[in-house]
Amino acid sequence: MTSRLLVAAVLSVALSLGSAQAQDDVLRVGMSGSYFPFTFVEQDTLKGFEVDVMRALGEELGVEVDFVTANFSGLFGMLESGRIDTIANQITITEERAAKYLFTEPYVYDGAQVVVRAGNEEIEGVEDLKGRRVAVNLGSNYEQLLRELPYADEIDIRTYDSNIEQDTALGRVDAFVMDRVSATQVIQERSLPLQLAGEPFSTIRNALPFRDTEADRALRDRVDEALATLRENGTLASIAERWFGTDITRP
Repeated sequence: MTSRLLVAAVLSVALSLGSAQAQDDVLRVGMSGSYFPFTFVEQDTLKGFEVDVMRALGEELGVEVDFVTANFSGLFGMLESGRIDTIANQITITEERAAKYLFTEPYVYDGAQVVVRAGNEEIEGVEDLKGRRVAVNLGSNYEQLLRELPYADEIDIRTYDSNIEQDTALGRVDAFVMDRVSATQVIQERSLPLQLAGEPFSTIRNALPFRDTEADRALRDRVDEALATLRENGTLASIAERWFGTDITRP
């Protein structure tokens, strides 16, 4: 798969979003395609919780959804340049991001989780990361969470575009941090010797970001209304249950 594989999910075209950013009734959605089980590629097909949510959202809005994949670290640059309309990649609402982008209401509630190689009993939570090599995805909020810890200068934080799970399993780093839902799914679905270390150390709320312009505010509002409908009619919960066996779309 190329770094910018375009996967078009053609849905019904019946309702204009009334935004210059969604021309011809197309909503352009950026994602990495490498964050299992939210967005990943299997047999050249883009799949995942985020993909299903965005398809349901497009159907509710009556628009075509174009998925544009790229390295996670480049997604916000694509959003700012107008190449995509939003990002569906478990984007956590942070103070810094909220000051720059418009967000929908959260549609995933989760927690930041430390993960280690199976059998590692020396790390039982975030407080044991002092003096350790800890991997995070480049551009993710988990690096920020680690750097906000009072002992952050004692942690060797290493950023990756991908493969933080594999390097932890191979012992190249001592731990990695991602959301608990994804970490649990990785351990259950992939044959990697990993285990959760303690409980989540930070609550996170994930939503869809938009540029802070008048046109994008109108688009965000329409998307927010559609998400509310999907939440109320049980569609979001159904998608979550299918992927995770539990509803992660409510606090």
